[in-house]
Amino acid sequence: MKLIIFGPPGSGKGTYSQRLAAKYNIAKISTGDIFRDEIKRGPELGKKVEYIIKAGQLVPDELVNKILEERINSPDAKNGFILDGYPRTVYQAEFLSKIANIDAIIEIIAPKEILIEKISARRICSNTKCDGNYNIADIHKVIDGIKYDLPPLLPKKEGICDKCGSPLYQRDDDKPEVIEKRLAVYEEQSKPVLEYYKKTKIPFITVYMNKPPELIIEEISEKIEKLNLK
Repeated sequence: MKLIIFGPPGSGKGTYSQRLAAKYNIAKISTGDIFRDEIKRGPELGKKVEYIIKAGQLVPDELVNKILEERINSPDAKNGFILDGYPRTVYQAEFLSKIANIDAIIEIIAPKEILIEKISARRICSNTKCDGNYNIADIHKVIDGIKYDLPPLLPKKEGICDKCGSPLYQRDDDKPEVIEKRLAVYEEQSKPVLEYYKKTKIPFITVYMNKPPELIIEEISEKIEKLNLK
């Protein structure tokens, strides 16, 4: 099974892709993970990627494609994969079509209003060795006829991480003005790629980010099974 997941920042696509990968025994492949792995390995390619990222530049399509091709041909991807963060350009999508047959595309839909409220309510553990992650937003509203029920994920003690007892904080890039910019970049990048795929025969699985992750995974799984993918 070979899948691509698209969704704006804060839509939970990282969580969904991780759970789907475990459920279907396929590899979760994200460009961020790929770049970090290449940098850790340290050969010429990894050093080149590290230099580009540290310079604040975008990794060129040709280099991303080369790294991606190596990754999807690795042993852990033999049963399939789910791509998160790739392809980001039509050129990348065209390259992918030459090296893999994608079975379905998962598109996560979420209104900007919900995303801003959800992302700006995220609270992270200040201990860099801890992965404590919480959300104080309690969202229950209807937008364009869609009901959104997104309960909070609160720590037991306000402002304190359950796992290690360190203070929680809000990241600078989780503030509303920054979120607006991140969403605008995603819209600009993803629109032509989604339009490219909508002209193909690859089926789309569309879900709304309107309920807890476990229920969204259920919905995606039901739609995958209806497609009889292997």
